[in-house]
Amino acid sequence: MTAVDLPIWVLGMIVAVAWFAPFIWMVSTSLKYPADVMTQEIEWLPRRVTFDNYVKVFSYPVVRWGLNSLIQAVTSTALSVLFGAMAGYALARLKFPGRDALFALFLASLMIPTEVSIVPMLLGFIKLGWASSYQALILPTIGNVFSVYIFRQFFLSFPREIEEAARVDGAGPLRLFFLIALPLARAPAIAATVILFTLNWNNFLWPLLVTFDESMKTLPVGIAAFTPVVGTHTQLEGFSVAMAAVTILSVPSLLLFFFLQRYFIQGISQGSIKQ
Repeated sequence: MTAVDLPIWVLGMIVAVAWFAPFIWMVSTSLKYPADVMTQEIEWLPRRVTFDNYVKVFSYPVVRWGLNSLIQAVTSTALSVLFGAMAGYALARLKFPGRDALFALFLASLMIPTEVSIVPMLLGFIKLGWASSYQALILPTIGNVFSVYIFRQFFLSFPREIEEAARVDGAGPLRLFFLIALPLARAPAIAATVILFTLNWNNFLWPLLVTFDESMKTLPVGIAAFTPVVGTHTQLEGFSVAMAAVTILSVPSLLLFFFLQRYFIQGISQGSIKQ
């Protein structure tokens, strides 16, 4: 480590600790008795450990909410990655009129707030009779500009020699994409999967508006009932129970990133640096 790297390393450690500290506090609070939550002295580790908070959380249909979130997040992420890869490949490798303008339009759509389209979209799903259904949870989340962007940046650096060799062997555009280009795009696919799964898993506003049945709630919507201010628990008990519920919500995203972090960093680097 050089003298130049040392300040960067120290700054990175400070940022890492600042990010990780709330998570430690959340898990610690979820294991505390209600009487031990509000103390004059900061207690990073619980003096007495209890799992009653998690028992109270699972007394609600949390498993059903989690299943709904899993179905929605996995399906939405898979379709978003697939369609994003197809669109990114077309924008990077195929030549057609208005290609660059179309990509600029995709990027410009990021500046449009989600709230602008959410009301007419909700009315449309209600008129179709699709409210409180999996298609209502999944369809609006399939199109994702980030997925298109990261795959486009990757395919811009895709070796043309591979494509030319495949065409000589008689491969058409679809075969070239599905059998050659897509399997080689593992790193950006994993990076997009981690980010999109996290976004879909934690999605709150749209599932809150489009689900009217208790059995179709997703986990973020369901655990909102544990908020101490609006929940049915007493305030002190509500803090520890709410932290237990949020801990359950955060585990899948953290595990996914933990196991795929190497590919995630590699995919982000390839999608943003290579041209």
